[in-house]
Amino acid sequence: MRVAFRRACYYLLIMSKTPKVPDNNAAANVDAFLQKAAAIPRGKAPGSGGRLLFALDATASRQPTWDHAAHIQAEMFQAASALGGLDIQLAFFRGFGEFKVSSWTGNGSEILRLMTSVTCMAGTTQLGKVLKHARNEQKRRKIDALVYVGDCFEEDIDEIGSVAGELGLLGLPCFMFHEGVDPIATFAFQQIAKLSGGAYFSFDAASASVLKDLLRAVAVYASGGFMALKDHTQRQGGEVRQLTDQLARRRGRSGGS
Repeated sequence: MRVAFRRACYYLLIMSKTPKVPDNNAAANVDAFLQKAAAIPRGKAPGSGGRLLFALDATASRQPTWDHAAHIQAEMFQAASALGGLDIQLAFFRGFGEFKVSSWTGNGSEILRLMTSVTCMAGTTQLGKVLKHARNEQKRRKIDALVYVGDCFEEDIDEIGSVAGELGLLGLPCFMFHEGVDPIATFAFQQIAKLSGGAYFSFDAASASVLKDLLRAVAVYASGGFMALKDHTQRQGGEVRQLTDQLARRRGRSGGS
């Protein structure tokens, strides 16, 4: 039923006379919106620490790659702990409306324990809850980055886009990691990344090493800011440049450095 739903959504997206794809005027409005978002200062002194919200789609479609993904994410946390301190909160959704978040912690072992205790369960996506939670947390105390890992999208893109735009104005970029090739998710995740001032990446089972490098780069950004990420990119190279280039374009729209 879930596969049929996604196929139906894809058919409607392609065949509708009024698809939810921005026209030229809407694109201009988005660019103007992004200029405001990019003008918000995000830099910080390297080594001053940071806060990263890590959110996961734990619905049944991700079960085949779940164990491997958890291993990669654990390596990312270990790398982050070597940067001078990074507090992480784990959030996930699954099943019938289940959405849970952990406490903030800088203890890598605790995060690993929490992540390995999560199991997948059939259900629809709840990305809207993730973004609204991030918005509420950001208003209480600054979060430096949101990382989301998922494979599909089954919600209202206009409603989700509105919240993503709020996150952009609040200075919280969303780094959207898309597992697989679902076209609906591709469109939605790219819009969220753009509106929030973040970045989008797609990956599959053969991209393990690339995903690890990209997640580590996000941790560098959350811990040390954009300049720390630039320094990291010069040393790392490879696919990490995609992340830096996307963020640089967002900043460049407002003349940011």
